[in-house]
Amino acid sequence: MDSKESKSKFERVGKRPVRFWLKGVTAVCNTMPMVRDTSPSKMGFKERQLHPFLTYFANTYFRGVLCKTIFHEGSSKKSFSEWLHPDMVGFYLPINDWELESIELAKRSGANILTLYSFELKRELNFSNLREAFFQAVSNSSWANEGYLVAANINRDDEFRSELERLSASFGIGVIALEVDDPDSSGVIFPAKHKTELDWDSINKLSAINPDFRKFLADVGAALQTSRVYEREFDEVFKDPEELKKTLA
Repeated sequence: MDSKESKSKFERVGKRPVRFWLKGVTAVCNTMPMVRDTSPSKMGFKERQLHPFLTYFANTYFRGVLCKTIFHEGSSKKSFSEWLHPDMVGFYLPINDWELESIELAKRSGANILTLYSFELKRELNFSNLREAFFQAVSNSSWANEGYLVAANINRDDEFRSELERLSASFGIGVIALEVDDPDSSGVIFPAKHKTELDWDSINKLSAINPDFRKFLADVGAALQTSRVYEREFDEVFKDPEELKKTLA
């Protein structure tokens, strides 16, 4: 397909994140990646090895989002909190996109310029784990502006994709496909529904039992107050996809 033909079929509909509308189709397409069907035994990596890939994708695709891993084992209370912890969290402040004066005026006026993200990661999504994984993401993401279910291998069966789309539309959870062989080919299959209000009760509960999340809130609060982000306080963002791929070796 040449560039002229491609431009005739796609219409840009947003800036952050970049989204494209396929003319004549009733769904938003985010340059949907072609996800490989790979059995767990051949995947050869653990779930947490996907965290750098999501950090890279979120920072690139969502233009500046920084992420932090939440270690469940560090929580002070284990009971009734199995589906409370997201695997990763992220945030966006328009510090690099807005003029400082605009940021300061927005803060003084009480405008919410902060976006918080919650991510539930799985190595794969298929018929056997879809419901559990999806509703785990629903539970873990209730506090955030946007929640996503993320996987490196997503079943390409039409019936499965249809059910995944239905669940996403019904509960507002987005779906991200990570491509470990080509990180720049990762993409949002279904976008999350943005919630303007945060669930502060859930935020406080998670903060009370998990030091990683508590530190994340403190660092985000400091960035919001000073209009300056200290990237070293969050998960490392790889700049080179080839170096990122080496983390799976």
